[in-house]
Amino acid sequence: MAGRGSDPDFVEALARGLDILSCFGERRPRMTLTEVAAATGLARPTARRLLLTLRELGYVRADDGAFALTPQVLRLGMSYVGALGLWDIARPHLEGLVAQTGESSSMSQLDGSDIVYVARVSVPKIITLRVEIGTRFPAARTSQGKVLLAALPPDTLHETLSRPSRAGLPPFLPRDPAELEEELLTVRARGWALADEELAPGIRSVAAPVRDGTGQVRAAMNVTVHAAETSVDVLVGEHLPRLLRTAGDVSAEWALWQSRPHTEVRADPVTPIRSSRQ
Repeated sequence: MAGRGSDPDFVEALARGLDILSCFGERRPRMTLTEVAAATGLARPTARRLLLTLRELGYVRADDGAFALTPQVLRLGMSYVGALGLWDIARPHLEGLVAQTGESSSMSQLDGSDIVYVARVSVPKIITLRVEIGTRFPAARTSQGKVLLAALPPDTLHETLSRPSRAGLPPFLPRDPAELEEELLTVRARGWALADEELAPGIRSVAAPVRDGTGQVRAAMNVTVHAAETSVDVLVGEHLPRLLRTAGDVSAEWALWQSRPHTEVRADPVTPIRSSRQ
């Protein structure tokens, strides 16, 4: 693991600390020191020092000889989402879309060859895969991932798809590159993508892009249905138009939010702030 950074200013200790935070998950919410060392490839003394440091900072807690993450870890991800301003804008639109369709809707962004869910409004339906904020799926197997991959330049696309997935799912048979490239060209041209039971049996979804103020695709939004309940014709014919309108509304509001004149002025804690009316 040592020396993986190419930049002379790369801080290996920081990278190892992030490796420890990343090794916890739904299947491994609690781990012993030995398990953490094995999951990260770190020596036990190194893993111990890093875990104790993270505990001191409040990101990890220790109970009965095992370690677990604390809610403070959420601040790392929410700082990113909050800086974008995207979740506050998208939430009422996602809720409105779910009210119209009666189906779950999510928003995700690309991270390597995976999508990561950054927002979700769900309905109580049984599906074969659990989805929550931070969930990863291989991008090429999802409608949202296809939308995000289709927006990449060719060189970036090939490099992105060459990265191994970190979704923690059983490996999929590789997709034919030419077939995937042809599908992404279609997605780019028509502005939406479909995934029909490609990620798991029974899961069918359609997705549309969410753009920032420069017109770049920065996120994707979807509607997910159960294949036994909703046909592709209904998904594309009825739910897709609502999704496209919603994604367009979110993009427009986000562009306005990004263009707003905004300055933070911190008040002197000693000097009271006085208001006056003219």
